Amino acid sequence: MAAEKGERIAKVIARSGLCSRREAERLIADGLVEIAGRRVDTPATVVTSGTEIKVGGRPLPRPGPPRLYRYNKPRGRITTTKDPEGRTTIYDDFPKGLPRLQPIGRLDIASEGLLLLTNDGELKRRLELPSSGFVRRYRVRVFGEVSPSKLDQLARGISVNGVNYGPIEAEIERGSGANTWLIMSLREGKNREIRRVCEAIGLTVNRLQRISYGAIELAGLNLGEIREVPQRTLRAALGLEPQSQDRNEPANIKRRPHGSARKQPAKARKGAHRQRTP
Repeated sequence: MAAEKGERIAKVIARSGLCSRREAERLIADGLVEIAGRRVDTPATVVTSGTEIKVGGRPLPRPGPPRLYRYNKPRGRITTTKDPEGRTTIYDDFPKGLPRLQPIGRLDIASEGLLLLTNDGELKRRLELPSSGFVRRYRVRVFGEVSPSKLDQLARGISVNGVNYGPIEAEIERGSGANTWLIMSLREGKNREIRRVCEAIGLTVNRLQRISYGAIELAGLNLGEIREVPQRTLRAALGLEPQSQDRNEPANIKRRPHGSARKQPAKARKGAHRQRTP
């Protein structure tokens, strides 16, 4: 019988749902991870399913199946478990009985809309990596003059204060006075990316709502509501099975190839989407 192939301990800790892989690496660096009473000194340590791992003196939780949740984040919520200033966090909205959930990416306090959360550190990492190609789509209200040349700058990718941002597809949804609603699609999701690139082209963001992440959409969620993504929908969103609708599956998954962006020109086109303004 072939010997069991081991895995890196940081990956195993992340898959348990205790924390992300990066956080697991920090725990190891802080000397909080042990195997058989011996402190682990590198996240590259290889372990097997029979290895007894302790974190902070406690046995590592047994991993459950990967689960994914959709949450409609209101403005004013902090994407963190606790806030030293005592502000409301996303976890204040969640009902009791949920597993320990980690956000996939973040939305800042002034942003709203779709936030995905998972109990699985490896799933979190997979969905966050730019190389995975998951497109994030936003409805963005901006103050200032919107022109095709400005949107073309975003389509080519720009640099702001030494930070390079990849191409962003942007199109006009509708305009009203000095404010314009845009639909913006990107793959990177860097910290405050949309606000910073808009500011760089002379636009001020005064409302930002994420409406989809990869194939999973915000549609159907009330403000502040959290709902689990069915396993079938999750597998389809990850490209693990055909994206076919079944009777018991909620209509919150877009029928387009994994990671694909909408093929639309970057130039401004009024009325491209006829959605109601919130």
